[in-house]
Amino acid sequence: MSTRVVTAHLPSDLAKKLDGLAHRLDRPKGWIVKEAITAFVALEERRYALTLEALADVDAGRTLEHAEVQAWAESLSKAKSSRRRSS
Repeated sequence: MSTRVVTAHLPSDLAKKLDGLAHRLDRPKGWIVKEAITAFVALEERRYALTLEALADVDAGRTLEHAEVQAWAESLSKAKSSRRRSS
């Protein structure tokens, strides 16, 4: 796998936290940064895919009215409070 060097300026307090984390984990700072960026990129790719999926649902007419969502949310609260009373 080929690699590239990427430079980033970090706020001093974040850089100090990175130093402490590297020391505590006994890992190089570069490894920690690579792990963090890998996780962030995966999260953002998933978020983007879910956004495209949601937009496709809207385009296909698979939507709910606000009142339907509100009723569903209120039913969750009622179910939760009835479980508390029965305990």
